[in-house]
Amino acid sequence: MQKWIMSGLFFAACAFAVILMFTLPGKSEVAEQNKPTMPEVVLDAAGAEATVKANCISCHGDQLQGGAGPSLQQEGTSHDAAQIYSIVTKGRGQMPPFKDRLAPEEIANVALWLAEKK
Repeated sequence: MQKWIMSGLFFAACAFAVILMFTLPGKSEVAEQNKPTMPEVVLDAAGAEATVKANCISCHGDQLQGGAGPSLQQEGTSHDAAQIYSIVTKGRGQMPPFKDRLAPEEIANVALWLAEKK
């Protein structure tokens, strides 16, 4: 009886290990989540402003002067486009991640636009 229980537990543990091997993210996926790669885009200032107005002014203000979130009027002095892209994609502090709300190209366009604000 005890042999059957032990062999059943061993089989269940092996099955669980196999399931984990196929469902856990690999090193490259984890690295991409930790440091997303910014796609190459050409700056479209009008598109970036429209994206910011639709998604950012509720926290950062209509003139990017700040409010619930920090001021973004001179964001380019403290962060480059790649850093801004990472922050917007993953979120930071109270800021939610936008990777599920905006396309990577939209985030990259906003990052380039904000990086020019110095």
